[in-house]
Amino acid sequence: MPQDYYKLLGISKTATEDEIKKAFRKLAHQHHPDKKGGNEAKFKEINEAYQVLSNADKRKQYDQFGSAAFSGQGAGGAGMNWQDFMRQSGFSAQGGSASGGSANFDFDDLGDVLGGMFGFGGRGGRSRGRRSNRGADMEIEISLDFLEAVFGASKNIRLEREVKCEHCHGNGAEPGTKIESCNRCGGSGEVIHTQTTILGSFQSRTVCPDCQGEGKKASSPCGECGGKGQQRKKDEVKIQIPAGIDSGQAVRMSGLGNAGLKGGSSGDLYIHVRVKPHKKFSRNGDDILSDENISISQAVLGDDILVETAHGQVKLKIPAGTISGKVFKLTGKGVPHVQASGQGDHLVKVEILIPSKPGKKEKELFEQLRQLEKGEKRWL
Repeated sequence: MPQDYYKLLGISKTATEDEIKKAFRKLAHQHHPDKKGGNEAKFKEINEAYQVLSNADKRKQYDQFGSAAFSGQGAGGAGMNWQDFMRQSGFSAQGGSASGGSANFDFDDLGDVLGGMFGFGGRGGRSRGRRSNRGADMEIEISLDFLEAVFGASKNIRLEREVKCEHCHGNGAEPGTKIESCNRCGGSGEVIHTQTTILGSFQSRTVCPDCQGEGKKASSPCGECGGKGQQRKKDEVKIQIPAGIDSGQAVRMSGLGNAGLKGGSSGDLYIHVRVKPHKKFSRNGDDILSDENISISQAVLGDDILVETAHGQVKLKIPAGTISGKVFKLTGKGVPHVQASGQGDHLVKVEILIPSKPGKKEKELFEQLRQLEKGEKRWL
């Protein structure tokens, strides 16, 4: 009874070329005779179905006349067994070369199925169209003062990088000469190589070595840049560091990296930031931290003090009975958020300053305080 090729592959009659390939690969993995649990007869059937449905002309005939259109031909052979398939591929069942012709499969079709078994790559080894001529990215590191990181800064920096060739304006051709299609690859940017394996000849595609994947070449390369379209040059650029940046973070400056080959787009510049320590302030995320000393009388009686912040001096109220180590928050006096509106806070930790060498008058006052404390027994 004739087989329904669409049912064999588990696809609909409107399946696309990619869907046919995907279904074949899945079933070939499952039924390959050299795998444990493989099914030689099933593998032969799905191969037969694939050889017909993957060919536009054969598929059209099959859709019109069914499998009778290939009676006696074999799609890979209507009666072909595994040994026949091996011989068709150019090898005998024992692995020796057969006298029959070699089947010429696209590497994409069977490469993924057989790659793990015989050690060659599938689609991963294939070039995908013309290569990108985008320039390489660059990375530099700069140091910022603490307040520059808080509020942002403009910096002029010197870079040594590839820039667009001024002589040929980046196209790699000597001015006045033509840029023509590459003869070797016919403008595709790829060349086809044939690899012989125990299952026959497989095709792979690589970047054309003559045009480096461009598909075109200058009839006369630029005399200044040798046809690359770029030149090494020292350059000075102005960059803007955003407010709120911190150590370990990076800023991406689009298009300030190396120029691309033959007019390709430029890469990006990544600026890694290192922030110098401040003598008074430290940082925790977008909050700024600092310490302030207060006297015993200020802690006991309370007072108003002036606190230095990144935004200038701010008055801070110290309430009566403040203990050492108490942290006060100055809302909105911290670091601006880099990717959002608003900013962090300034956190002030107060420490009570104990005089190491009190004067005579101070000693008298502290003695009076001690006697008062003993009488009231507030600390007992």
